[in-house]
Amino acid sequence: VQLAESGGGLVQAGGSLRLSCAASGNAYRFNAMGWYRQAPGKERELVADISSGFSTNYADSVKGRISISRDNSKKTIDLQMNNLKAEDAAVYYCHADITIATIETLKNLEVWGQGTLVTVSS
Repeated sequence: VQLAESGGGLVQAGGSLRLSCAASGNAYRFNAMGWYRQAPGKERELVADISSGFSTNYADSVKGRISISRDNSKKTIDLQMNNLKAEDAAVYYCHADITIATIETLKNLEVWGQGTLVTVSS
């Protein structure tokens, strides 16, 4: 399974961006999927995630400004980011918890995308 992100770029503070992530390849099950971000000199942090049943979870810093959505049939997730702030600038990574089937058992794996850069100008 591979994850491909798109939609990053340069935006002015207060503006909006929409990030998309598409999964390719097969898995027994795609479980939670989400977005993380990492700013220079900082640790990677969760922005938002969404379960296969569409339950969502957001970092406190983005609540009310960012929305995550998912299309299970297309194996995609989107992140709509509004009212962007300078502190939102980071590399955004798509993440998926997947279950694969082996001959003997089911196995859980984590998959990461390559990242897409979001730059916010003031």
